[in-house]
Amino acid sequence: MIEPLKHPIFKHIMEVVDDMGLEAYVIGGYVRDYYLRRPSTDIDVVVVGSGVAVAEELGKRLSAKVTIFKTYGTAMLRWRDTEVEFVGARRESYTPESRNPQVEPGTLEDDQRRRDFTINALAWSLNKPTFGELVDPFGGLDDLDDCIIRTPCEPDTTFSDDPLRMMRAVRFASQLGFDIDDDTFDGICRQAERINIITKERISVELSKIMASPVPSIGLTLMRTSGLLKYVLPELDRMGGVERRGKHAHKDNFEHTMKVLDNLAKRTDDIWLRWAALFHDIGKPQTKAYDPHHGWTFHQHEAVGSKMIPQLFRRLKLPMNEPMRFVQKMVFLHMRPIVLSEDLVTDSAVRRLLFEAGDDIEKLMMLCEADITSGIDSKVQRYLRNFELVRSKMKDLEERDRVRNFQPPITGEIIMKTYNISPCAVIGEIKEVIKNAILDGVIPNDYDAAYALMEQEAERRGLHK
Repeated sequence: MIEPLKHPIFKHIMEVVDDMGLEAYVIGGYVRDYYLRRPSTDIDVVVVGSGVAVAEELGKRLSAKVTIFKTYGTAMLRWRDTEVEFVGARRESYTPESRNPQVEPGTLEDDQRRRDFTINALAWSLNKPTFGELVDPFGGLDDLDDCIIRTPCEPDTTFSDDPLRMMRAVRFASQLGFDIDDDTFDGICRQAERINIITKERISVELSKIMASPVPSIGLTLMRTSGLLKYVLPELDRMGGVERRGKHAHKDNFEHTMKVLDNLAKRTDDIWLRWAALFHDIGKPQTKAYDPHHGWTFHQHEAVGSKMIPQLFRRLKLPMNEPMRFVQKMVFLHMRPIVLSEDLVTDSAVRRLLFEAGDDIEKLMMLCEADITSGIDSKVQRYLRNFELVRSKMKDLEERDRVRNFQPPITGEIIMKTYNISPCAVIGEIKEVIKNAILDGVIPNDYDAAYALMEQEAERRGLHK
């Protein structure tokens, strides 16, 4: 018996289906991941007959909970720490306007043919005479050995029937480091526009898995070259290409973004920091301008890009709370450490960076270090040395001035109480002067110095105790 079928649940399934005179097979990811030597807990069982009936009978024998999904004709059985999904083998047919198939009972091979890729159509028998035998009519095991993503049948049919499979193809390529078969990839190119009939929620799930993969650029680049990206993330697609005028040319901002994202992915699994890397230059197409003397410029692209983040997150059905605000902040601030590293590193500039980045300063520095993608090694090393200087200055100022996440010692309530005034614009003006004075190093970050400056500013504005 092969190792993954030693789990006692499979013996119980075998007994039930043999007693019922049915065929049953483990199929899909559980089988695929065994051959890839990856852990897997997704157990899918296909029954030539009623999968729901098998799940119900097994539930009775094991006193296990069974949940039936009538819409999909599937059942989920939970036993101890294990979940198994049962479905009947089926044939599917689609109409062009919908990804919801018309379903009828079918053979095991019908069911394998309707699967998205050959590597997901692998099946092991669960009947006693053939227990554990591999059923692989479409060469999925060979494709696993060759690291190939290929559809079991004609690619245009597979992708037209369910266009989400195109996203799954690039996601598997990104997760596994596989190549997409040429005919399969050509099918994605021809059917790319049909991704528009898929809900944003389902696209977002696949996109997030690409972002979490070891080398995210694989999936995103495949999306761009196949044409999927212009429908899913047109703002990112527009970043590709190089424009020349005379002797001036800018770098390909899509390729640069992919390098930044991969650089970051080597250092962190933080998914939202990866999203920040993906979007850090998203404002460049809108701010691109040409100066005959200085070449191409992208002034204020970080500010424009940060304003785009909420609409991008909303459209992609990503969380609109703290993750969105974090990505927005990273995009807005990503140029600040780079500018610091190019110029004289002043205490004032570092204080302001610490104040604005707060507890996210280390993540911001990680993003900025990933953003150094020059092919000139001496330039990269110079930037990294300067970043170390910025880090050293941050550590020194943080210990001395306690600037990170600081709140000025003088609050609006203190000003109102001292001068017996109601809320008004003057209070905000005084607080701003005190804050800037601390950040610029004019006064220390303590109560007495801030109180003295408050008195000066109040007197200048005609306020009296």
